Amino acid sequence: MKTLVKSILFSGLFSVLLLCISFNAFCQLAERSATDSSADKEIEIKKPVFQPNPKRAGLYSAILPGLGQFYNRQYWKVPVIYAGLAVAGYYFVDNLNNYQAYRKAYIGRINNPYPTDKYVNIYTQDQLQQLQNDYNKFLNLTVLFTGVGYTLQVIEAITGAHLKNFDISRDISLHVQPVAYPKAVGVGFAMTFR
Repeated sequence: MKTLVKSILFSGLFSVLLLCISFNAFCQLAERSATDSSADKEIEIKKPVFQPNPKRAGLYSAILPGLGQFYNRQYWKVPVIYAGLAVAGYYFVDNLNNYQAYRKAYIGRINNPYPTDKYVNIYTQDQLQQLQNDYNKFLNLTVLFTGVGYTLQVIEAITGAHLKNFDISRDISLHVQPVAYPKAVGVGFAMTFR
């Protein structure tokens, strides 16, 4: 019984090994025939460079902040955008809560000789009004800066799509040389892009 199990196991391993060797030989044969046919032409097939569409990147970024940067394959910018949104959300909620608390305390003190709010011995009525106005201003500025940040991330997605494959090589040079024209002599600038 043990010999039968060993022989079945051995034959199974042998057939798997034979299958792997034949598959490897087949792949090498296919690769060799592809190289032989391309050796005559010597044509290199290059993968096309990804060039994002700026309109699409702007639309994606306008629909969901950070999606345009993700489409542009600038993945590192997405957490920066969401960190900015988290900070803006925190300040919005904080300023809104403080504004509502000071407003409620201020309204409770108008024409009330015995106020019962939590700021009774801390702030006067004028100070509560000033704090209410300050937090209202902070709230409005938070909303304004959040809107500006949203707009900037859309513009950045469009700009990033335009400049995705911009050549930033160090082989850009500027040469100053004298230029002689038939009626004048001057200095000319020659810019070389390679």
